[in-house]
Amino acid sequence: MKVVIPGGTGHLGRVLSRVLAARGDEVVVLTRREAGPEPSVRYVRWDGRSAGPWTGEIDGCDVVLNLAGRSVNCRYTKENLREMWNSRIDSARVVGGAIERAARPPGVWLQMSTATIYAHRHDAPNDETTGILGGDEPGVPPYWAYSVDIARAWEREQERADTPRTRKVALRTAMVMSPEPGGAFEMLLRLTRLGLGGPVAGGAQYMSWIHEDDLVRAIDFLVTRDEVSGPVNLAAPEPLPYREFLRALRAAAGVPFGLPATRWMAGIGAFVLRSDPELLLKSRRVVPGRLLEAGFAFEYPAWSAAAEDLVRRSRSPLRTVS
Repeated sequence: MKVVIPGGTGHLGRVLSRVLAARGDEVVVLTRREAGPEPSVRYVRWDGRSAGPWTGEIDGCDVVLNLAGRSVNCRYTKENLREMWNSRIDSARVVGGAIERAARPPGVWLQMSTATIYAHRHDAPNDETTGILGGDEPGVPPYWAYSVDIARAWEREQERADTPRTRKVALRTAMVMSPEPGGAFEMLLRLTRLGLGGPVAGGAQYMSWIHEDDLVRAIDFLVTRDEVSGPVNLAAPEPLPYREFLRALRAAAGVPFGLPATRWMAGIGAFVLRSDPELLLKSRRVVPGRLLEAGFAFEYPAWSAAAEDLVRRSRSPLRTVS
């Protein structure tokens, strides 16, 4: 296959492009940078906002996997939130325009989205059919709604694109657990080894996650399933409260204790890490209803086994993704 990955130089893009190229797919990454880290991947310049010569890569390709968008691992200042919005909406718009104009459009357009689109809740899981979208939950900071607004606008931009010959899938992705440098797992493991892997604000909030191997396999699965379109949750089927998530990570890492943190301590920690407390405090209880209905089988449905595997890989200088 020829796979075009707009925004493929980030953490997730590095994982996916490396795996796809290793198995013989032609991988083209659209990037603002001069070059990229993988010698087997071809890098093409774009600005993420306007059409250009890069659109020729989409004409005739098999799959577009749009990962473009500013990282959410930042302080939610007005400037950063505006950049998060613009980078997602603009890139989805220009990718959709390129597909609309293509003489030979791709068979499928996989558009990154986020599990953050769902409401902060503890009572029941969110799947694609019965899940509750967020934005007006009582008792949460008002600015959390902006993350949901971004997610809705992101998906809406894909929906608006007039691409009758291209199947569209919105990937509502939970936190991807990978030992790849710069990812969430690396940070969580480092804090755990420092003795800081205890429950945050009581730890009742749910953590939805997916192992990097299952993410790659799920994307492969969705490429081949012509009957699946629209929103799809990319999350392991067993989300768990944050305190249990961290307890399993401590066990896998061989760390006997983890200091708990209050809500205000989480705010200070997030500030030091140049991140936002929402990433720790929002309860993301998301399950993969449509993937399971379509017959996808997870290699890592439970966090304890996933954590053990990821800790083992993080210790090895040579890693592979299945």
